[in-house]
Amino acid sequence: MAITTSVPSPAAAETHAARPGLLHEIRTFWQLFFVAAFDPYRPEQHYMRGPGPACRAKDPSAPVPPSH
Repeated sequence: MAITTSVPSPAAAETHAARPGLLHEIRTFWQLFFVAAFDPYRPEQHYMRGPGPACRAKDPSAPVPPSH
């Protein structure tokens, strides 16, 4: 009875090693895409602190906020 063994070629080893990296990149892309696309509205990102410099320039009686 003959025993045969196979030795993987270097090209096959490189393809197999590259596959998890590619799958990881694809998975990471889709995870980031879904987080960005379906992120709920967060009002704190659109919060305005009050009248800006244009408003103060129109109304000189408007109080000037203290500078930090």
